[in-house]
Amino acid sequence: MGSHRGGRLTSLTVSDAGRLILLALALSSCVSAPEPPRATAPRPAPPPVAAAPARPLPPTTPGLPYQSIDMAETPPASLVAAIRSLGASFNGKVGIAVRRVGADWTVAHGGTALYPQQSVSKLWVAMTFLDAVDRGKLDLNGSTTITRSDLTLFHQPSAANVGANGWTTTYLDLLRRAMTQSDNTANDALLRAAGGPEAVRGFLARRFIRDIRFGPGERLLQSATAGLDWRQDYSIGRNFYAARSKLPMAVRVKALDNYLANPPDGAAPNSIVQALVKLKQGDMLSPASTRLLLSIMEQAKTGPQRIKGGVPPGWSYLHKTGTGQDLPPRSTGYNDIGIMTAPDGVSYAVAVMIGSTTLPIPSRWALMQSVARAVAASHSAR
Repeated sequence: MGSHRGGRLTSLTVSDAGRLILLALALSSCVSAPEPPRATAPRPAPPPVAAAPARPLPPTTPGLPYQSIDMAETPPASLVAAIRSLGASFNGKVGIAVRRVGADWTVAHGGTALYPQQSVSKLWVAMTFLDAVDRGKLDLNGSTTITRSDLTLFHQPSAANVGANGWTTTYLDLLRRAMTQSDNTANDALLRAAGGPEAVRGFLARRFIRDIRFGPGERLLQSATAGLDWRQDYSIGRNFYAARSKLPMAVRVKALDNYLANPPDGAAPNSIVQALVKLKQGDMLSPASTRLLLSIMEQAKTGPQRIKGGVPPGWSYLHKTGTGQDLPPRSTGYNDIGIMTAPDGVSYAVAVMIGSTTLPIPSRWALMQSVARAVAASHSAR
């Protein structure tokens, strides 16, 4: 190997040759800075590959596990039209709500307003008591003694069992009486054992149920609604009715107006059906307590001509009713809430809350039964 220098060929030593080889290799490994890329329009990122088209996530309630819901489903148009028509044509203040278990829709008329619950609120007492049982705080088969000082007012068939020495029974018996007969004394005993009104409010808050109020208890609630201050002798015979009838009509009207304008036991139908769906799905109580409460609600003896009167053969209906005070021509708090289940197993939570009306009882039955029939008809037409 040689190079041409000054016209002469000069030989290279082995070491020179080695250095040249190393230099050549070094130069060959060097690259110049790349040219800047040509200006081109940015390409959009390719969409992610998915097994199925993306769908929006269903809204969730804090504290609830995610449940698979068919978000493509919408409420049947026939049911929407029927509920709106029934609510709009009713002569009185009424709230109606229907929610299918496992779906993500509610059909309602006046569904967010607060209506007086009256004995519908016994359902929340029962749940609060059973929640305490689930947590080991109370024993369902434990016994308690009801004395005459524990008696309340209005419907309390258990009062006949209370003698001079009281009446001892189990909490399970009281639960059945409160829920199937709407027994006020039985319900008050459960409420005391569970921790009072604050315990009920706390339970509903922990279950993320909004717009369901719980009042001060039957005696104080009913006395204030009538314009009276509670006295224990009102629990005997017809003493309460006698005291109420002696009040000036202006006092009674004002007291009832105040109650209806801002009911301390007010609840929104939309919230009620949400709670019923959660109960049915096992999100309110333990499995054992859920089964017990639903079975007791199915044995309810009150309100056979309310929603239940319109439930078709082959369907089941479990429920709780509520009935408030009358001041003619007004009737207040005429309610029924429950769960309708079709023969194929699909269930619907239903609430009809009549805040006030001058219509007679058969007209109120007709409204409630029409709601049940509308639910069944829309289900059959799916």
